[in-house]
Amino acid sequence: MALTQQEDVLERYRAYLLLEKSLSPNTVEAYERDIACLLNYLSEAHLDYLKIEHAHLTDFMVELCEMGLQARTQARIVSGIKSFYRFLLYEGAIETDPTDLLDVPEIGFHLPEVLTIEEIDRLVNVIDLSKPEGRRNRAIIETLYGSGLRVSELVNLRISDIYFEQKYMKVEGKGNKQRLVPISDEAEKQIRLWFLDRNLLPIQHGEEDYLFLNRRGKHLTRVMIFTIIKRLAVDAEIKKNISPHTFRHSFATHLLENGANLRAIQQLLGHESIMTTEIYTHIDVKLLRQEIIGKHPRNNV
Repeated sequence: MALTQQEDVLERYRAYLLLEKSLSPNTVEAYERDIACLLNYLSEAHLDYLKIEHAHLTDFMVELCEMGLQARTQARIVSGIKSFYRFLLYEGAIETDPTDLLDVPEIGFHLPEVLTIEEIDRLVNVIDLSKPEGRRNRAIIETLYGSGLRVSELVNLRISDIYFEQKYMKVEGKGNKQRLVPISDEAEKQIRLWFLDRNLLPIQHGEEDYLFLNRRGKHLTRVMIFTIIKRLAVDAEIKKNISPHTFRHSFATHLLENGANLRAIQQLLGHESIMTTEIYTHIDVKLLRQEIIGKHPRNNV
C-alpha cells in the first residue's frame, strides 16, 4: 500500500535523524512520539501541518502545560518540533519556519498573556451585532471568559447541558470527565439573545443540540473559534498574541486576583492537580516561600 504524503515525510525525517544527524534510535523514537502528538492535535483542529503559524504552536504548548507536564518534558517536545520544521524547511516543503520564536521553557511554558478587563470590553465592543454572527460571537466571548472553558469544551457544548434555572452548565473535559460550571449573568443573557438568531438557521441533522453553530447549521470547529478571536483582536487593536485559551487564563487570573480560593479555581478549570492550577494562575511557589521567610514574624526572631 502506498504511503500518504505525511507518512512519506515522516519516513524521510526518520532517515534524516538516524543517518544525517546520527541520533540514537531511542532519541529518534522520542522525537517521533512528540511529532505524532503535535500532528494529532493539528488533525483534531483541522490544521495542515505545512501551513501552521507560530500562534497555533503556542496554543498546542498551552494544552501540554495544562496537562501538568514537567519543564524538561515540555523542552524536549519543543526541541523535537523545532527539529521537524527545520527538516521541512531544509527539504523545501515550507518557506518559513513557524518554530522560529517558539521558546524552550526554563521553569515551565509561558501561558498566554492575560487580557485586562478593559481589553475584554474592547473586544466585546467591536463585535458588529448587526451581522448574522454578531450575537453568536458575543455569546462565545462571554462564555469563554465567564466560565473558563477550554476551546474543545466550548465547541462541544450542548444546549441540553445548560441549566438556566440553576445557572450552571455541565461540561465534558479531558478524559471524558464531567464537571459543573457556573454561567455568568452576562453569558446567560448573550446565549439567550443568540438563540433568537440560531432559531433562524437551517440546522443540519445531528447538530440540533450543539450550542454554537455556523451559518450552515453545523457546530463550530476549534480553528473557527481561533479565527473569530484573532479577527476581533485585530479590530480591537489588541497587540497581545491571544487565542481562545487566553480567556480561560484571564478567567482564572482575575478570580485569583479578586480573592477566589485556589481549590475553587481548580474545580472550575477541571484540573486534577492543584499544582497545574498554581502554574496556570502565575503562582510562583518559590516567591511565596521567600515572602513568608521575609515577612513572617517567626522568621525574624
